[in-house]
Amino acid sequence: MQKVAPCLWFDDQAEEAAKLYVATFKKAKLGPITYYGEAGAQVSGRPKGSVMTVAFEIDGQEFLALNGGPIFKFTEAVSLMVKCETQEEIDHLWESLSQGGEKGQCGWLKDKYGLSWQIVVPQWDEMLRDKDAARAERVMAAILSMTKPDLQCVHRAYEGR
Repeated sequence: MQKVAPCLWFDDQAEEAAKLYVATFKKAKLGPITYYGEAGAQVSGRPKGSVMTVAFEIDGQEFLALNGGPIFKFTEAVSLMVKCETQEEIDHLWESLSQGGEKGQCGWLKDKYGLSWQIVVPQWDEMLRDKDAARAERVMAAILSMTKPDLQCVHRAYEGR
């Protein structure tokens, strides 16, 4: 059992979102679904028998999607960061997660449910901490200039090409 797991609040799209996320990631699986009973329906205002929560897992990270109603919306204050090793993985996740949503700067996007994601490359942190300030600055400028991450572009900037 994972000690800390994010609970993602949706209006009424928890099951749809969980299925999209599970279909998008290679190592993902759908978990149990719970439904609103009489007591939960009265308190939440959600229909009795409708989906309340959907558990799912991505690369060993547990999540819970909750149909809580329109009270709360996602903001960029919280995002899910996905570390990608290859351009192929970046391309796949970028296109799948941004479909129907918004593509942002520096690898940020919002999916069609409004959840923010960061598509990143682990080596970038190391490049940005390089003792050669000019190298780090070139990398930052390259990252800031793109929407979808481009591995070759950042490596060329790092190498000064």
